Amino acid sequence: MSPVLRRASLALLLPALTGCAIGAYISPLSPLERQFNGTYEGVGKGPTGHVPYRLLLSLQPKAGKVSGVLTNLESRKAYALSGTFQQAGDRLTLDTALFEDGNKHRGNLRGVWEGGKLSANLRTVLLGQQLLSYNLELTRTEAVSAEQGR
Repeated sequence: MSPVLRRASLALLLPALTGCAIGAYISPLSPLERQFNGTYEGVGKGPTGHVPYRLLLSLQPKAGKVSGVLTNLESRKAYALSGTFQQAGDRLTLDTALFEDGNKHRGNLRGVWEGGKLSANLRTVLLGQQLLSYNLELTRTEAVSAEQGR
C-alpha cells in the first residue's frame, strides 16, 4: 500500500472511530424513564398501622407498561408489580397488579405520581377478595442512572 493511500485510509478511519466514542455517551433512557424510573420509599397507612414500603419502578414508554418490585420493609415480603401507566405532562397514573411467587395475585396498586411523590392505594387480595386497603405516600430516593438502564 502506498504511503499516500495509507494516510488517506487513516484520515477516513479517524472520524469513524471517534463517531463510535461519541455514540457511547448517548443515554439509553428516554426523558420519561429518567423522570420516573427509580427507587421510591415511604409509608403505607391502613388497618394494621403504618407500614414502611420500598418500590423499584421501571416504565416501558413505547408499550405503556410499568413493572417493578414492591417490598414491605416490615415483613420483608416482596411482590412483583406489573401493569399500565398513562402520562399527562408531569403527572403519571399507575394501574398495576401485585404477584407473589410469580403467579399468585396478592394485590392491586393504583396511584398518581405528581410533584415528586407517588400517592397510591394498595388493596390486598386473599382468595379472590380485596381485603385490606393501605394509602401509600412514596418519595423517590434514587433515580436510575444511564448505566443502570443498560
